[in-house]
Amino acid sequence: MAVPWIALAIFIIAVGGIPFALAMIGFAVIGLGELFRMTRRFRPMVPIACAAAVAMVVAAYYGTQFQIVLVGVAVFPLMFAFALTRGPQRGVTHSMAITLFGIAWIGVPFAHAVLLRQLPVHGGALVIDVLVGTFLTDTSAYAGGRLFGRRRLAPSLSPNKTVEGLVFGLVGGTMGFWVAGLYQDWLSGIDALVMGMCIAAVAPVGDLFESMVKRDLQIKDTGRAFGPHGGLLDRLDAVLFTIVVGYYLAVAFVY
Repeated sequence: MAVPWIALAIFIIAVGGIPFALAMIGFAVIGLGELFRMTRRFRPMVPIACAAAVAMVVAAYYGTQFQIVLVGVAVFPLMFAFALTRGPQRGVTHSMAITLFGIAWIGVPFAHAVLLRQLPVHGGALVIDVLVGTFLTDTSAYAGGRLFGRRRLAPSLSPNKTVEGLVFGLVGGTMGFWVAGLYQDWLSGIDALVMGMCIAAVAPVGDLFESMVKRDLQIKDTGRAFGPHGGLLDRLDAVLFTIVVGYYLAVAFVY
């Protein structure tokens, strides 16, 4: 089940350019759809959020972080106009809040994925490095927790997460990124080690963040995009955090 998705991801990253940007738009829209299905009682402004996510990805492809911020600023008057035309304003604060939450949690990271891929020469390799570090963190944490897990990490959010699993995840993700860096002569061993440590530290935060949202909304899975493995947000919860961190680390260490 996972192999076709991995092959597709590698192909899209390798191609880059407009196909990659379009893929990020698709992922963002799917993720927003999952979030807004879970929060439909708050009447999220779906067209505004989807338009903002698309605009952010386009801004990332043709511009910089500055243009992404401009899109974020433009969202406020657009929400105001949308609220006025939609009818009764009862609950409009909740509606705007969940709309902005979706844009920030889902739209901004996928825009940063485009920023990372657009970095000259090494952008594609850095996207893969971040994904490798993220998924190895998750895999190592799962294996370490299953084998040695004793102390629960955050029982109120995710009862299966353990302190031992967290430690294994930090080591696995860090070493995974570092090993990937061994085959890239433009990335020094120290830089790869530090970047790997940061990615491995942030990945579980993204995982627990999504668990907190689902626990509050009393939802088990965010959707069925990946069949029995859950929705897109279930699979990419950590990536939504690490891809942003990965971009700024790449700018700091490589560019």
